[in-house]
Amino acid sequence: MTNSTVTIYYNSRCSKSRETLQLLEDNGITPNIVEYMKDTPSKETIQKIAKLLNLPLRDLLRTTEQVYKDAGLDDPDLTDEDILEALSECPSLLQRPIVVVDDNKAALGRPPESVLEIL
Repeated sequence: MTNSTVTIYYNSRCSKSRETLQLLEDNGITPNIVEYMKDTPSKETIQKIAKLLNLPLRDLLRTTEQVYKDAGLDDPDLTDEDILEALSECPSLLQRPIVVVDDNKAALGRPPESVLEIL
């Protein structure tokens, strides 16, 4: 991982985030940590992450969050713009953790070991 930039979108209250960060550190990687609950990614960043993950924006939504249900985000007619708006207004909806390497590879740390594939 020499000269690579590794970023983790991290929530300290999430066990998978903590496990993924520990896995990175155990592999000699000191990532840039973005505490996305405090420093919410822009819509553009969220779109880029979704593309790097090769996932539709809808798959970045945490469907188990109460706010997901309350906001009616299970509506199949929602546009990508609607989903981006929801993610930017309520970062707790964002799947976590997400690891990005060199702004050209990304993996969702569920399970944490899945991030090893992009390192």
